Amino acid sequence: MLTPEEVLAKHSSGPKSGVFTDGSCEGNPGPGGWGFVWVENDRIVKQGSGTSPATTNNRMELQALIEAYKTLPADAELTVYSDSQLCVNTVNEWAAGWEKRGWKRKGGEIKNLELVRELYALAGEHPKVKLVWIRAHDGSRWNEYADALANAHMRK
Repeated sequence: MLTPEEVLAKHSSGPKSGVFTDGSCEGNPGPGGWGFVWVENDRIVKQGSGTSPATTNNRMELQALIEAYKTLPADAELTVYSDSQLCVNTVNEWAAGWEKRGWKRKGGEIKNLELVRELYALAGEHPKVKLVWIRAHDGSRWNEYADALANAHMRK
């Protein structure tokens, strides 16, 4: 497991601008962490990370996105990258229908509903921000960096 500094020394591929997010969990549930990094032209603008003593991977992925969106100005025009297809699909495809149905889905409960609602609202407040999926652990410098931020709790 690399530190953020080691990631920068090892990786150079992938997008050079945008916001990259990641969440992690040791066990599921278990102790977890989240991280995000906002970069422009391969330079860090802002980053953040945090931990939770008892959580799930999906909760940490959602929290990373929430914290990233909170840092962006309302008129931001950029791409946010997440390696969680579940989170990307939730925001881009499913949440609008759930909201119309009173935050219910056809197949049962919506897990982590409070986080889903917060993330969907934040995404709505940033209409020029595009949320896209990026493959995990493929050597993309800033996605690996966000992963290292999210996993910092395991290196202590």
